[in-house]
Amino acid sequence: MTTPSGPLVLGVDQGTSATKAILVDASGELVSQASAPLARRHPEPGLVEQDGEELWRGILEAVAGCLAGAPPGRIAAVGLSVQRESVLAWDRATGAPLGPLVSWQDRRGTELCARLAADGAAPLVRRISGLPLDPMFSAAKAAWLVERYGGGCCLGTVDSWLLYRLGGGHVAEVGCASRTQLLDVRRRTWSPELLDLFGVPAEAMPLVVPSTGTHADAGGLHPSLAGVPVSAVLGDSHAALYAHAAGRPGRVKVTYGTGSSVMGLADPGVAEAEGLCLTIGWEDGTPAYALEGNILSTGATIAWLAGVLGTEPEDLARLATRGRRGRLHIVPAFGGLGAPWWDDRAEAIMTGFGLDSRREDVARAAVDSIGLQVGDVVSAMERVAGPVEELLADGGPTANADLMQWQADVTGRAVRVARRPELSALGAVHLAGVAGGVWSRGELSELPRHGRRYTPVLPVCERSRALAEWHSAVARARHRTSRSGGAEAEASDRGS
Repeated sequence: MTTPSGPLVLGVDQGTSATKAILVDASGELVSQASAPLARRHPEPGLVEQDGEELWRGILEAVAGCLAGAPPGRIAAVGLSVQRESVLAWDRATGAPLGPLVSWQDRRGTELCARLAADGAAPLVRRISGLPLDPMFSAAKAAWLVERYGGGCCLGTVDSWLLYRLGGGHVAEVGCASRTQLLDVRRRTWSPELLDLFGVPAEAMPLVVPSTGTHADAGGLHPSLAGVPVSAVLGDSHAALYAHAAGRPGRVKVTYGTGSSVMGLADPGVAEAEGLCLTIGWEDGTPAYALEGNILSTGATIAWLAGVLGTEPEDLARLATRGRRGRLHIVPAFGGLGAPWWDDRAEAIMTGFGLDSRREDVARAAVDSIGLQVGDVVSAMERVAGPVEELLADGGPTANADLMQWQADVTGRAVRVARRPELSALGAVHLAGVAGGVWSRGELSELPRHGRRYTPVLPVCERSRALAEWHSAVARARHRTSRSGGAEAEASDRGS
């Protein structure tokens, strides 16, 4: 660890597969970092759970590793970024989880959402919450937890539970709350209509608070942090957008992870269409609204195929560079398709393979599916909010130069990659540092952020052909087959 002068800011990013902690100095440079893995369980098909206590221990481990050797008394503020739609129930007296953390990837709410959609509730849900009716969001999971553990418990997303454990009370950051499908997104309060619709009691829900403020004392994370405020809390994708400083129109960020998020700031009056979500990025005096498209499986696709082929994700990415592009496609609808389709009945398929198909061709199709899915969301965003000038990219897969070039080619837009992959943690650092007086907004805007820039080189005709082949594969994944074996016409393209 280096020993810079001046104040330091700690950022903790609690993600789906790991918790990362970074320490940043006043010049914006990384001083130290550490991480701790977090496991997922799949007790039944479609169910994805995590252990709240394991999550907490991972946070403590990552913070301790990051602060090893840090100069005492120099940390001015702590920022948290968290995985978003995941939800859990806990005991009011002890803060102990009553059951599993139900992951954002979990689909146990599919039947409830289908029933509500059949009753005509989807337009109401979208109008109030800004979100399509889908089991990815917290509401249907919260309904399951209430049914199992009763309405007298505390319910909340990951940020809410962590702040409770840190002594901050039963509160939820407004951006994370906007992902529950229970918040009136424009009023920024819990919606009685949506709470009643999903059967979630208001008394189980946390108080909605802004992204900045003295949320809790960070001493519960590490003894050396006693008296240091947790001064910023954001959802992980929101934090990445803040770190990109993507505040002007036409700049959209893409966060590549287990799933992927395409997000750009927008006016709250924008029409929700094209399968995009209206969400609250953050509130630091004034709420910042954003349009977002959520892709359910990107990095998860690579991890899955690597397991099938008996290799590691990094090796699979290298193998893909030797594969032939085109004809063979993987549509990774393992739990349905997210934006812009929002089709929970879509099925994962591989099309166009033949006796001459090789391992590297399958690997290429898996990697290419990431860029193609992102491209669909970017196109939808352009139709709603206007031209997208460039994509600002972050996340571990941005180290894959082949994928980043493909992303530029398939969208016809330049891609600018963040200097560091851990941008969610950095966004939490930046917002906490502004709230804690380490930087002014002007000083923050001058900090270095981006590195390599990729520009499109694929001819327009080839891009058009690649997109047509991809959309043909997506149509096959969304094909409906009745129980009797006949074709069933698509009743509606929700969000498309």
